[in-house]
Amino acid sequence: MEHQANILRSIDFIKQHLKSNLAAQQIADYLGYSTSHFCRIFSHYQKTPLMDYVRMMRLVAARQDLLHREKIIDVALDYGFQTASGFSKAFRKTFGYSPSIYLNRYTALESEDYCDFVRFNPEEVKIDFRYKSSFLVAGFGIETASSRASTKDIAAYWETYTGENLEQKMYDLLDPPTHGEVGICIATPKSKTVTYLFGVIVPDYSKTTKEMMTCNIPSAEYVIFTTPPIDNTETATSYQEDPLAEMVKETWRYIFLEWFPKSGYLFDENKLNFEFYDERCHGSAQLVMDIYIPIKKT
Repeated sequence: MEHQANILRSIDFIKQHLKSNLAAQQIADYLGYSTSHFCRIFSHYQKTPLMDYVRMMRLVAARQDLLHREKIIDVALDYGFQTASGFSKAFRKTFGYSPSIYLNRYTALESEDYCDFVRFNPEEVKIDFRYKSSFLVAGFGIETASSRASTKDIAAYWETYTGENLEQKMYDLLDPPTHGEVGICIATPKSKTVTYLFGVIVPDYSKTTKEMMTCNIPSAEYVIFTTPPIDNTETATSYQEDPLAEMVKETWRYIFLEWFPKSGYLFDENKLNFEFYDERCHGSAQLVMDIYIPIKKT
């Protein structure tokens, strides 16, 4: 019991000194142990070496700080990493994706308040693995003012859109062979904007107009997350609260914060992730959609 209490004390001490040049001897001295003895005790109870744990805690804290800082190097230096590349390498090894991928996609969700009217259960997320050949997408792009795009622009955008019926216009003009919409976030780092391309799969670009955007999605190995089913019965006549959009947002959170760090996979940053909406997200009950994430083994 004494060892367990001291382990908890050590963890509190580590959390308080994450931005310090923390060494194993400093932690052991604080608790009155020899360095080697405390390292053995810590590894036994925590199932991880002491300084590996410190490194993990620094990366977790740095991941949170990234949401409120503009430069990755500033966060890296705060937590004891000498270079942005060294920080990015450690970040990717730990979480399965780089800081830039995290910032480009997750900050849009973090900027929203946590939803309390959608009950997200990770056990209800369906996960599948599939290889998908390259395909073409054409449609309309919505450019946001900053990289912190709102849920209205990204997650289930068309469920709340009240302007021109671009969805119907897209289908009328492009006449795609199958029903189903693809949503892709395309970041523009220099201008700090995000364009959300919402389109359909087309055989070629022959029917596109000048106002449309196009994108070639390369072939990739994907992990596919199907959102937990939600009931839109009570909100079907009001767009003040959109449960599908909120469920998409919570699924993205689950992917980044829970699934990737434990998965043994890396986010393949040479490929594109996308959202897919088909007839399953229409109606008022048991609504779901898919999130496609390109992956490779660690």
